[in-house]
Amino acid sequence: MKAVEPEIDSMEPTERELLGELRRLRRSSRFHPVDVRDPMEPISVGQRVADSVASVMGSWKFIIIQTLLLVAWISINLVAAGRSWDPYPFILLNLALSFQAAYAAPIIMMSQNRQQDIDRRAAENDYKINIKAELEIELLHEKIDELRAQEVLRLFEAVNSLADLFPQSRRSGRTDLAGAVEQQDATP
Repeated sequence: MKAVEPEIDSMEPTERELLGELRRLRRSSRFHPVDVRDPMEPISVGQRVADSVASVMGSWKFIIIQTLLLVAWISINLVAAGRSWDPYPFILLNLALSFQAAYAAPIIMMSQNRQQDIDRRAAENDYKINIKAELEIELLHEKIDELRAQEVLRLFEAVNSLADLFPQSRRSGRTDLAGAVEQQDATP
């Protein structure tokens, strides 16, 4: 961890703050499952009702049942025209559907707003994770560059030590290893 400290010192203050916050979140997420909803914010009865109404009204089951009820209502009132409780313009049916729409729309909007808040928190969480991944990748690139520089330095030192083993190759002007080997083989 001490090798990472110089890279952290070279970061912007906002990057350091974000990295610290992400580390705290990672520590806390080890003990608690990740939930995009604020655990301190309990779901109210109204929110539960809005979610259940939206899930019921947004299903095929609801659409099919409502369609069957509407067809039955209209059929009964058309067949029994003399004794029908809602004759042809179906004013009572229109009133019932208007009443349903007047209450269903705001309830569904409440559920959508709550879902939008959950999605926004999830997007913020994803953004933080992406920033953390970017910082981690940047640190890895710096470490790899440092390792590559050390390896090049070691290779350069190895080449110099090999060149010192073959002093004849320096006199003849050839500095490559093949020239040194040819001269070594030529000597009796």
